[in-house]
Amino acid sequence: MAAYIRVDREKCVGCGMCAGTCAQNAITIENAVAVIDQNACVLCRICLDSCPLSALSLVTEEKKENDLSQHSGIWVFAESRSGAPIDVALELIGKARELADRRGTDVTALIFGSDAHNHVLSLIAGGADRVFVGTDKMFDDLLDLPYAETICHLIEEHKPEAVLFGATPFGRSLAPRVAARLGCGLTADCTVLDIDRENGLLLQTRPAFGGNLMATITCPGRRPQMATVRPGIFAMPEPDPSRRGEMTEIDFMPRESAVRLISRTAAEARESISDARIIVSAGRGIGSQKNMKLIYELAGLLGASVGVSRPLVDLGWADHSHQIGQTGLSVAPDLLITFGISGAVQHLAGIGGAKKIIAVNTDPEAPIFSAAHYKVVADARDVLRELIAKLK
Repeated sequence: MAAYIRVDREKCVGCGMCAGTCAQNAITIENAVAVIDQNACVLCRICLDSCPLSALSLVTEEKKENDLSQHSGIWVFAESRSGAPIDVALELIGKARELADRRGTDVTALIFGSDAHNHVLSLIAGGADRVFVGTDKMFDDLLDLPYAETICHLIEEHKPEAVLFGATPFGRSLAPRVAARLGCGLTADCTVLDIDRENGLLLQTRPAFGGNLMATITCPGRRPQMATVRPGIFAMPEPDPSRRGEMTEIDFMPRESAVRLISRTAAEARESISDARIIVSAGRGIGSQKNMKLIYELAGLLGASVGVSRPLVDLGWADHSHQIGQTGLSVAPDLLITFGISGAVQHLAGIGGAKKIIAVNTDPEAPIFSAAHYKVVADARDVLRELIAKLK
C-alpha cells in the first residue's frame, strides 16, 4: 500500500499554514499553491490538520507487485561508530554469507562515515563480496534522513533480494523509514533467519503474541525483504583475510537533512552484559531477593557478569540493564550459568548465541533444559552455596 499527501489546487489559496507546520521542510508555496516534495514527506499528517480549507488529503493506493526476478543478493547495513562497524554488523554479514551461499548469490555491505574506507577489508574478510562506501561527513551525525534517502537510492538502482539491519536504536529508527519509502514489509527483532533455496523467500522468525509462540514471517510479493536482528543473536564470523571483494564509492548525494545535530552528550558509561564472556543468571527460582547476594558472590568468584530474567526486574530485585530476553538484552557469552530460570520463549530468544549453557532448575521438564548443554535438576540455592564453597 503506497500513500502520499495530495493538494487540491482548486481549494488551495497558498496561505502557507501547511508549510509552517512541516518539520521536514517538504512543503513550499509556488504560484500561490502548496507543493509537496513527496521524497522529503514522512507522512506525519500534521499538515492535514493545519489547512483551514481542507485542501490537503491523504491518498492511499495499492502498489503493484514488483518483478521479483530482477532482485538478487543479500545486503547488510553495517552500522558504524567513527567509521568502524559495530559487532552486530559483522554478525549479520556472517549470517548473510550463510544465506547467500545457500541461495547461490552474493553479499553486499553498506558502510557510511568519513572513516569508512579504513574498515572495508574487515567487512570483506567477514563475508562481504562488495562494499558500498559513503564517506561524506554528513553521515557521521547518524541522522535518519540522509541514510534513508541514500539507501533507498541504492536499493532502487541495484535491486537486492533482502536487506538486513541490526536492531540497535539507530537501526530500529532507520529500517522502518527505508521500508516505508520503498513500500516493503519489515520484520522486527528476528531471532532466526533462513532462506528458501529455490525462490529466495526469506524466512523471518520472531517471538509473537507476547512471546508465547514463534512466528515465521514471509513477504512473498514485495522486494527487497527486510528484517532487523538484535545484537548477539548470531555468532561473529571468523574473519578470512584471504577473501577478495570490491569497493564501490557512493556517488549519490542526499539532500541536506531538515534535522541538525546541535550537540552530543555521552551517556554514563556502564558495562553491558551483552559483551560479557561469562554470565551468572538468576530467575524466580532462587526464592527471594536476599539470595541475589549468592548470585553476585558466585559471579565475583568466576569473574562473571550478572543477568536476570524479566520477573526479577518486575519484582524490583535487579535493574533492567541486567535483563536477558526478548524485552531485555541478547547475550552470547562463552559460558552462561542459569539458576532458577524456567526458560520462557521470551528468555530463550536472548540466549541463542551462548556457546555453553549450564542450567539449574528443580523442574526436570523446564524449557531452559532444551537450550542447555549441561542440566542440573536441583534446588538453585543449594547448588549456589556448594559452588561458592568449592571455589573458595
